[in-house]
Amino acid sequence: MKRLLTATLLALTPFTAHAAPKPVVLQVPGFADFLAVDGNTVWATNRGRVEQWSLKGMKASVPLAHPCGGMAIADGALWVANCADRTVNRIDTKTGKLVATIATGIANQKEGELNVVAGAGSVWIASDPKGVVARIDPATNSVVGTVAVDPGTWYMAFGEGAVWVVSAQQQSLQRIDPATMTVTARTPLGNAPGFLAAGEGSVWVQEQGDGTLARIDPQTGALLGRVKVGDNLKWGDIDTGEGKVWLRTTDDQVFAVIDAKTMAIDARVGKPAGSGGLRFAPHGIWTSAHDAHTLTWWPKPSAYGK
Repeated sequence: MKRLLTATLLALTPFTAHAAPKPVVLQVPGFADFLAVDGNTVWATNRGRVEQWSLKGMKASVPLAHPCGGMAIADGALWVANCADRTVNRIDTKTGKLVATIATGIANQKEGELNVVAGAGSVWIASDPKGVVARIDPATNSVVGTVAVDPGTWYMAFGEGAVWVVSAQQQSLQRIDPATMTVTARTPLGNAPGFLAAGEGSVWVQEQGDGTLARIDPQTGALLGRVKVGDNLKWGDIDTGEGKVWLRTTDDQVFAVIDAKTMAIDARVGKPAGSGGLRFAPHGIWTSAHDAHTLTWWPKPSAYGK
């Protein structure tokens, strides 16, 4: 009878991702926020500096007056915006040395919610709130071109063969063709769109005010659907990998896991920890929680899903 009861209980218990390995939590003084994965380490913006961390602790700290926004790794360098002087800065990832400061302008200097992205042999940043994206050549560390976009554009991603930019003011997603340096598609979005990712065959945009994740066809720019995640998705982050969308949230959980094919929410992971960043790595997920002063490594992404 006892064996039968146990079998019945197991049959009635739904599968959850909470059997995943225990996360590793690192204490990080200051205000660790935006992240960039560099092999087995992660770079994080902090107050007055950017830092490189491994599971064993901090490896490097580079002074920078006001590092802001999402960062990019390309050409052996970390590319990070400095909201203090409206520049993009190139840091050698091996030496931790600042090797170039590029005057670009920053579209969202006041709030620092923005991205530097890399792709098509270039580094990209939204450089003017009136609607300009600047293209940087890593060979010369200089701006080599600009693209006119919707006013209020500063959220960016690269993937699926294009630069993707979001204007929260105009509630639009725009596709930039790197070959022609023109906007080739525009998609209307919901309330307060913000951070986005391009991967797993689609472009994914946080509609922060609506609490929804929008899926867009990268070829046509057509809206393919939405999934409701919570009341809002403010101040979060997003990445893709291993057939999933990884969505850092402020409320309800640390991050949600969405199946990229079905758009079903496969898992809600961790207790709410306020705002922070998220980046996917092949062997785990990095998240930051600046109000809790932590970086967290969540091993084995395959464990967080159905």
